[in-house]
Amino acid sequence: MPLITTPNLSAPDDFYEALIDAHKDLPSEESHALNARLILLLANHVGAIDVLREALQAARHGADNLTQP
Repeated sequence: MPLITTPNLSAPDDFYEALIDAHKDLPSEESHALNARLILLLANHVGAIDVLREALQAARHGADNLTQP
């Protein structure tokens, strides 16, 4: 299963708002910890190491790797 890099969220604005709300009033260290826990939860959900490696590489190289619709 290849990494999906085209827009795939059913409600991207709602997710962004929820993400920002989750970080609200957190000190920087706790905000980073929240991000780490979220990444691990989503990685566990994806499960496929090849997709996760592809995602890590795409994230490391920036948004250049993301395709637009």
